[in-house]
Amino acid sequence: MIWLLAALIFWAGATWAAVRLANGPAAATKAGRLAVAALFGAVILVLWEGIVRGLAVSPVILPPPSAIALRFAGALPTLWGDFVQTILKGALSGWAIGCTAAVLTAIAIDRSDFLKRGLLPVGNFMAALPIVGIAPILVMWFGFDWQSKAAVVVVMVFFPVLVNMVAGLAATDRMQRDLMATYSASYAQALWTLRLPAALPFLFNGLKIASTLALIGAIVAEFFGSPTRGMGFRISTEVGRLGLDMVWAEIWVAALAGSGFYGLLALVERRLTFWHPAQRARG
Repeated sequence: MIWLLAALIFWAGATWAAVRLANGPAAATKAGRLAVAALFGAVILVLWEGIVRGLAVSPVILPPPSAIALRFAGALPTLWGDFVQTILKGALSGWAIGCTAAVLTAIAIDRSDFLKRGLLPVGNFMAALPIVGIAPILVMWFGFDWQSKAAVVVVMVFFPVLVNMVAGLAATDRMQRDLMATYSASYAQALWTLRLPAALPFLFNGLKIASTLALIGAIVAEFFGSPTRGMGFRISTEVGRLGLDMVWAEIWVAALAGSGFYGLLALVERRLTFWHPAQRARG
């Protein structure tokens, strides 16, 4: 009960400090926002540790963060190998292929009313397919290595990016398009100088959504067949061995990788769409 009491005292004090910091002038600065987020994360970890130890929760049900951190530090080579197999090979390659194909297809749809009326409804249908249904099929088609996981990721990310990109290409108003026609601009010139820049906010929305879908797709696809490495393989194996500390270590790796990739996309978006009102408001 000492652990639980200490955790509750820390939670009360840290919550008070976070509220004061969030409502103060420092919250308007980047350092202040990071401090609030870090303090909130520390509160969750300490409260988790205190509750698990204070209530004597079995590590088979929920290990404390300290045990997960020890397991994380002791299994770095294994975690790195799983990260390379799942994230760098499966998720990232599938994300790049799927997003590139979606952008090119969106441009083709923008040029063709037939594709716009025929392909988008099919895309909505394909986007509704459950991953647990298509993953085993793609694993059988492409084998048990990272190529099948990349194929699952391509299917998952293609249509969200496609829909956002099509909407972005249609975001310009009539006056802007008439101005390009007045300058006798070709379709390629209007696309490059007007429509693609206007579509960037929509495109980055799709890319950020796809970044989380890619991670989920690659991990889940490994449940249906994988070599003896990979985050999905490790999670399913350790669950069977009741090694929940290793499972949580893999979850931490996935969360850190997903957050880092999302943050990188947000940074690139801010640099490329600095002119957009949403970015100016954040600044």
